[in-house]
Formats: sequence, structure tokens, C-alpha cells
Amino acid sequence: MPVSSPNSLASILAAPGGSFLLDNLSPAEVFTPEDLSEEQRQIAETADRFAREQLLPVAARVEAKESGLMRALLAQAAELGFTAVDIPEQYGGLGLDKVTSALVADHLSVLASFSTSFGAHTGIGTLPILWYGTEEQKQRYLPKLATAEWVAAYALSESTSGSDAMNIRTRATLSPDGSEYILNGEKMWITNAGFADLFTVFAKLDGEKFSAFLVERTAPGLTIGKEEHKLGIRGSSTCPLILADCRIPAANLLGEVGKGHHIAFNILNVGRFKLGAACVGGARLALEESIRYAKDRVAFGKPIASFGLIQRKIARSAIHLFAAESMAYRTIGMMDASLAALPADALPRDTQKRIEEYAVECSILKVFGSEMLGLVADELVQIMGGYGYVEDYPAERFYRDARINRIFEGTNEINRMIVTGWLMKRAISGQLPLLAAIRRLMDELMQPPSFDSASADDAPLAREAAILASLRKITLVAAGAASERFMAALADQQEVMADLSDCISAVFALDSSLLRARKLASNHAPNAALAQHICAVFAEESLASVESSARRVLAASNEGDALTTRMAVLRRFAKSTPIDSVALSRQIAQICIDAGKYRF
Repeated sequence: MPVSSPNSLASILAAPGGSFLLDNLSPAEVFTPEDLSEEQRQIAETADRFAREQLLPVAARVEAKESGLMRALLAQAAELGFTAVDIPEQYGGLGLDKVTSALVADHLSVLASFSTSFGAHTGIGTLPILWYGTEEQKQRYLPKLATAEWVAAYALSESTSGSDAMNIRTRATLSPDGSEYILNGEKMWITNAGFADLFTVFAKLDGEKFSAFLVERTAPGLTIGKEEHKLGIRGSSTCPLILADCRIPAANLLGEVGKGHHIAFNILNVGRFKLGAACVGGARLALEESIRYAKDRVAFGKPIASFGLIQRKIARSAIHLFAAESMAYRTIGMMDASLAALPADALPRDTQKRIEEYAVECSILKVFGSEMLGLVADELVQIMGGYGYVEDYPAERFYRDARINRIFEGTNEINRMIVTGWLMKRAISGQLPLLAAIRRLMDELMQPPSFDSASADDAPLAREAAILASLRKITLVAAGAASERFMAALADQQEVMADLSDCISAVFALDSSLLRARKLASNHAPNAALAQHICAVFAEESLASVESSARRVLAASNEGDALTTRMAVLRRFAKSTPIDSVALSRQIAQICIDAGKYRF
């Protein structure tokens, strides 16, 4: 039966996508992991126990691609209902909310090879049918996918069209009698291909109309290529698909002819927020390993956990993990709040549209989460030193496995372009009052500067709130300058787009962290002080990174007096008295070390 929503969900605001750049919300209006219902906590604990007791003990066997093992593990996960979370009850699923779905992805991600296979099956493998399938297709396939009797895969990429998905070469033609589609082409890097039963394959009908098709493994003309030997996620199956006059029933067209791009791109939004959640789970375990080793390893007569530079690594990992986790569950909470407003007879595509509203947040989660996990894995290797470089210890696998996440679900470069492009498109269309906010800020800049110290207010987190306000203003100044200089050609300035995206992401990350810390403080949570320390250090770091990115944008967008004027504005907003981040980082690290794990 569906998980009941936590009591606090009623207060969660389904804010418009991207509005975090302009609006100040109250802590009660955002969802955080502390708002989970009792049922959701039980599911998270079950997933965590399954991962630690069933997945980690067989990690070496998974990495060696032991025949049949991955399918057996998926079947075990299915017995616990994990593969049925997103599938409605009428098709054999559980029909749970998106927060619960993300929790499962989060806590099953301790072994990346399994997480990859699981995510490909339950997410991009299953959701195209749920959202775009006919009733007959849903009845035929979803019950089998819910129980993992069948495993699904998603076949979009080709050797010449990874990020450039619309450039696929695979072709489809309709047979003369109209009974079959005939597919020809080759797909690359298809997760689960070695054992999947059902593929969502994208092809151009008559060489022009980008469409999607459901191809069963037994379809005549379908051949599965050899397993790829990969840098990381070695235990997951990755093979090419060769389609040589592959014949499928005409009824296996998925969605409408010529509208396959809607399927391809909308499904990736789910893949991105799920990947963001999975990166949180992977980083949580990597940080735990870092702490464990640092406490056990003795050098110069004492545990290396007592050394300042080791503590800095632990603190840095915890800080970025807190930010990623706060953003992920805030975003998914907004999705659930939006979906809760749908009528009972809403169509699956209505769900898709509500999720699409948060496309920019999904891209931010993917980019920030994948780079956060890379940082935590790298710090783990460094803390373990030589042991971290040896296959006998988990750090080496963490490090290799983390790298793919910056390529999955659209490269981080593509997603940075999406963040800025999506927001600018909304601004131009009037859906997001970004241009009006930029104009108001320009008017404000004509006023004499205030010399009141932003840190004079000694209320908890007041300084961090002031820095957040500065980040928003810096981002608006940079966006305004870039828009004025490049106008419609801004999309061609990829470096500027990426720098703006990093500014935008920093606003969302600090805003989400700050709201969560305030909620913890208002609830007098035991770890409220730790959250405040994290926000203090993260705010300092965010201000420096946004200032650096904005400098590049302004220099690329202005020259002469205009550049001088805007740089003066940037310095005005970036002005801040530094805190003792060394002392705060030591406190953050010590709390985590004493707990032996990430403290949230």
C-alpha cells in the first residue's frame, strides 16, 4: 500500500522550478530528510540493511561479473518491493511517492555496480512504458518489471551521438503490410544489455522522425555485443546492441511517431534526481570508510584522525554531502507536493509534466551530486594513502566507480548548459521574473551603498543568510551582463553558460543547506549546531567560488568603463569578513569522528 505522507508535507511549497534564485522560503516550506514519515524511515532502514548485508559481502563477486549474480540480486531486491516502488498498484507495483523512491535509490547505492543496474531497470528502463505506453503495453510489461521477472534497459546512445542524442543513425521502417517495424543500427554503452529482457530503443522512422520502440530480447535481428571492460562499475553489464533488420510488432511503437525526443529527455529528468540521491548514498558510505580508517591508522604515535589536514578532508566531505543531501530531498519534496495536488484520475503524463517543472533542479542535483561524490571518494583515497590505491581495499573501487556519474544522464557539461539555458528561456518567456529582478537590482545599485555590517546581526545563521543574499545579487549581476552582451547568442558562449550555472547551483546549494539548518535549529535537534557550523564554512566557500565564476562572466561580457563599474559592484557584494573556518572545520570533523559516520 502507498506510503503515507509525513504530516509536514502539507506545508511543503511546490515552488515553481528555478524560483530559488529569487524567492526566500521559510524552513517549514521545504522538505528535508528530517521530515520523513515513520513508514519512509522503515523503508530506508530496510534498504540500508539489504545493501550492507546482501550487497557489500558479495562486492568482489559482483565486480567479477559472476554469471547470474546481478539478476539474483535484483530478484532479492524485488522480493522487498524495491523494484516496484514507482509502478502503480494496478500494474503490480506499490505506487509510492518520489521521496520514497529516492530513499531506495539513496540507500541501495553503496555498491555502484548494483546501483547502476538497479537504476537502469527501475528508472530509465521502466518509466518510459509507465509514462508513454499504451494500456496493452503497460499490462504486458509492467507487472514483469515490477517483480524483476524481466529486466529493462534503455538504448539511446550511439558511437556518434552521446550528448547529441538527436543525431542518432539507427533507422526504422514500417513493413509494407503495416504489421512490423524493421530497425537497423547499433546502440552503445547500454546498461543491463547482457541480461535485459526488454529495451526501449530510439530510432528515426524513415530516417527523419525520432521515435521510440519496445524491443524484446528475443526479437529476430537483435544481437547483443560483447561486454565492455570499463574503468569503474565493472560489475554492471554494458554492451552494444546490434539491430540488423530487427523486426518488432507495429504495436511496439512507444508513444507517438516523431515524438521520441519527449520520451528521451523527460525520462532523463528522473534519472538525474535519482542519480543525485544515489550519489548521496555512495558518499555517505565513503565518508564512513574515511572516518573508520582515520581512527584506526596510527602515525607518529597517534591516530591520523587527530591531524588537522585529515580533519579538513573529513569536514569538507561532510559539508558537501550535507549540501547535496539537502538539495536532493528539497527538490523531491517539491515534486511530491506538486504531485499531491493532481486529481485521482490524472494521467501518467501529468506526473511527467510536474517533474519536468523541476528540470533545472534535477540538473543541479546531478552535477553537484556527482562532483561531490568524486570529491569524497578522492579524499578517501588520500586519507588511506597507499592502501587507497590497492584493489584489496574499497577506496580504489569507490574512486573508479565515482567517475562515471559525471558522464551518466547527460554529461555535467551538458547539464550546466541546461541549467542556464532553461532559466534564461523561462525568463524571456515571462514564466520566471528573472529579468524584472535584474532590473530591480540595477536600480538598487544606483543608490548609495550601505555600510552596515551584514554580520552585525548575531542571530544564528544571520551571516550566512546575508552571504546567500549576496550570492543571489552577484548571480543576477552576472546573468544581466551576459544577457545584455550576448542576447540570443548566449547559448553559443559555453564557458559563460557554465560559469553562470555554477553561480546558480551555489545559490541553490547554500539556500537548501541554510533552510535545513534553520529547521533543525527550530526543532532543537541534537545536530543543529553541527548544521550551523557546516553552513558557516559552506557559505564562506560558496562566496569565494561564486565571486571567481562571476569575475570570468563579467570579463567576458564587458570591457572598459562598463567592466570597471560592474567589477566594483561585484566587490561590493562579495565583501565579507572571514570566519575562522579552520576551527569550525575541526569541530565538524570531530563530531563526525566521534560518531564514526556522517552525523545526519
